[in-house]
Amino acid sequence: MAAAIDGARTLAQMDELSRQVWQGHGSGALAGEEAQALAERLHGRRSAIRDGIVPVGISAGRTSLFPPRRNVTSPDKAMSRDRRRLLACSGPMPPALASRFTTGQLAVLRIVADEVAAKGVCGLCIDAIAARAGVCRRLAQGAIRLAEGDGLLTVEERRHVGRKNSPNLVRIISREWQAWMRRASRATVRGVGCKAIHPTDSRVLTSEKTEARGSGKELPKRQNSFRDSGSRESQRVAEPAGAMR
Repeated sequence: MAAAIDGARTLAQMDELSRQVWQGHGSGALAGEEAQALAERLHGRRSAIRDGIVPVGISAGRTSLFPPRRNVTSPDKAMSRDRRRLLACSGPMPPALASRFTTGQLAVLRIVADEVAAKGVCGLCIDAIAARAGVCRRLAQGAIRLAEGDGLLTVEERRHVGRKNSPNLVRIISREWQAWMRRASRATVRGVGCKAIHPTDSRVLTSEKTEARGSGKELPKRQNSFRDSGSRESQRVAEPAGAMR
């Protein structure tokens, strides 16, 4: 068994040998001291194998297969400052909850809330959230962790072995915050402080409207008829007067 342990070259072989050692100890074939000595030998050999494993494609002096992250800075710091102040003052959450966070943190939570309101979950990477909020990635990470610690949202990590991890999924679980977002969405759909406007009809006149307008030409004829009837009434009044004379 000791020779098999020394001749093992992979971790899978070490796991199989470890299983055989403890099975032999359970069946009584190996004494407790012998099983303990073989277990220590297995542990030392496993550590040596792990130290000799080098990931393929990684050059000397590097610890990761992926390129190092670049330090990204804002091209216009004044614009980034104005953006995060505007986002923080736009009311991303109820005042009782917003009082726990700074201006930059509120700007980050505003971006998260907008994504959740639009898609049900925020799947943006941390760099995209930080760029939209006008803050650095460290501040964005701290804001999300602080809100998670207060029980306002949850973060679902999506890790992958051997390849780049997917962005975390952020969901809002605070009932107060959710009610605040629903209220804001309804106000946006209906419009606040607006009334229905009925403008003047400026469309092209149809034939019916032109005919109605043309009927006004008969007014002079009606006026003449009124004059004729008035003259006849005056004659009737004048005849009795002449007979009395």
